[in-house]
Amino acid sequence: MSKLRLYNLDGCGYCAMVRDVLQAMKLDYEKIEVPWPRHQREEVYKVSGQYTVPVLVDGENIFDDEYDIIRYLKDNYAEKAQTKKA
Repeated sequence: MSKLRLYNLDGCGYCAMVRDVLQAMKLDYEKIEVPWPRHQREEVYKVSGQYTVPVLVDGENIFDDEYDIIRYLKDNYAEKAQTKKA
């Protein structure tokens, strides 16, 4: 299974929402910091077709909305998160 990758900006409240869920679920992920200026976020654009964050990549699945990301994590990783708590 591929590792979750989160394109993140630490000052972004929407990114913080996703990080909080990832941490609460105790999921391993790679946090990729992006530059503040949107026009410098070439890697984010290559991955998602847009410059805003958060963007979550899970293998072939790419999400660019915090609510979609959180829903995806809860729908697909809740069982694994429960196992880690036990």
